[in-house]
Amino acid sequence: MNWLGRRRPRVVAPRIRSRSTTTDSTTKVDLADLTPELDVFLGKAAYLELTLFENLGRVIANAPSTAAKSSLSRAASLSLEKHRGLAAEIERSGTSVAAVMEPARASIDRFQRVTQGADWFESLVTCYVTAGFLEDFLVRVAEGLPRDAAARVSAILDTETGESDLARELAAAIQANPRLASRLALWGRRLVGDTMLIARSMLTQSANHVSDEARIEPVFTELIAAHTRRMDALGLTA
Repeated sequence: MNWLGRRRPRVVAPRIRSRSTTTDSTTKVDLADLTPELDVFLGKAAYLELTLFENLGRVIANAPSTAAKSSLSRAASLSLEKHRGLAAEIERSGTSVAAVMEPARASIDRFQRVTQGADWFESLVTCYVTAGFLEDFLVRVAEGLPRDAAARVSAILDTETGESDLARELAAAIQANPRLASRLALWGRRLVGDTMLIARSMLTQSANHVSDEARIEPVFTELIAAHTRRMDALGLTA
């Protein structure tokens, strides 16, 4: 795919619905009993946002055009701002940000390794799929935090994402080379399993596995539905 020496085709990026319109209108399931302690949640969420920023940084570094670098830099800056906001929440208690994030490092680093992708296009899909799924998930889990903290953390997480910028670049790539579509759709499907596993690892399980699953399953059904809409927006089968 030759990006150099020719004008990039004009692409109308798919419209991405905001979080307020992508979730079902049914009553939300309460995850309060499965939400981890505040410092545990903040450590995992902060390290996860840092990882999403790192992934976007790699994609920007390898982007095939200056225009793509510029567009994707906005998405990276939004992830970094969320990380900084969560880090500030950790610091409110006088705790070291690095120390609180450290327990989450091994599992999230492994997740990052297995979801990197074989080339720039797959890496871009990784950012699009994992960031969308996990940030939706973090917003849901944050609702179970202590009231004051829940309000502050939700204000950090439930904000604008760079999803539309990622979608625009993916749409341009697929339009320029339609044969990419089937491969990227397959990669997107492979990502879902690992993304669900890292999300579930952020929950605190009780002794009642059946009860836990009864509450978790509807939440993941919503998240997968939102993921399907993201893929459909690009013409990719989820």
